[in-house]
Amino acid sequence: MEKGRLNGSIFNTLSKYSIYLVLVVLFLISWMANENFITPQNLKNVANQISVSTILAFGQTILVIAGMLDLSSGSVLALAGVLLVSTYVNTGSLILSFLVSIIVAVICNIISGFMITKFKTPPFIATLAMMTMARGAALLYTKGQNIYQIGDYVVFGQGETLGIPNPIIMLVITLAITAYILRHTVFGRSVYAIGGNEEAANASGIDVNKVKMKAYILNGIFVGIAGVIFMSRVNGGMPNGAQGYEFKALTATVIGGTSFTGGVGNAIGTVAGAFIVGFLDNIMVMVGVHSYLQQVVRGAIIALSVIYDIWAKSRKKGKKVQSA
Repeated sequence: MEKGRLNGSIFNTLSKYSIYLVLVVLFLISWMANENFITPQNLKNVANQISVSTILAFGQTILVIAGMLDLSSGSVLALAGVLLVSTYVNTGSLILSFLVSIIVAVICNIISGFMITKFKTPPFIATLAMMTMARGAALLYTKGQNIYQIGDYVVFGQGETLGIPNPIIMLVITLAITAYILRHTVFGRSVYAIGGNEEAANASGIDVNKVKMKAYILNGIFVGIAGVIFMSRVNGGMPNGAQGYEFKALTATVIGGTSFTGGVGNAIGTVAGAFIVGFLDNIMVMVGVHSYLQQVVRGAIIALSVIYDIWAKSRKKGKKVQSA
């Protein structure tokens, strides 16, 4: 009996911290594979490169914990991005262009949330539809052309504050906001409750539809912020930009320990997942791994992460049944 409890305790500890162990092991392997990996400039570059997808991943984390997801974030980012760049080109206002990006992204997410809560459309279908509409709207608005000559707007994605790139600062700020919301707010507790058991959450008095709508609004804010950084980094408004970024965000979310079955996940784990992907991409480029093979490796990591999540949950359920 005592041995079983000890094994269970070890398993629970490993499950809880396995993502961080993987991150440390990958870091050490990358360091051994190429000594330039550990240079401060390279590590700064990695953090800078994953900033946009990680900010998107924070929104995905909240949604996935609640049993939902967003397949439209890359396309909505593009729509919000071209509109904010256009606003800046025509007004010269950094603040107004920043607000435009957030407002556009929030409106798109409200539409997705409305389809899900009012018409009971599955999140996969609702956000897939939004992905197509938002990308089409971005292309229609710009007539398929990029918007250049954005001047000082590049400060958001290319500037630095006290020697720290602004995208990394925004990453840290959104991390702190996400962690606080999930850990210390009624809304955060409701998100976990809905993802764990929606019927039980509804029976306990939680307004499920209201919480879901708030989750999509919050996701929209993160998408808007990511749009500001992305368009600033590429130095233009690109209607075809950020393609596949929703999957980069979901990859970081899943690898970071957020369960697709809902009810499990946290912001710190998502950051760890994002850095695992970032370090892996970085070292594969450094050692000359073929780009096609890189895609195979990324897909395999996603598959292994989901398989591990399913196995860990089934093991926990099995232990609960035995103890009962």
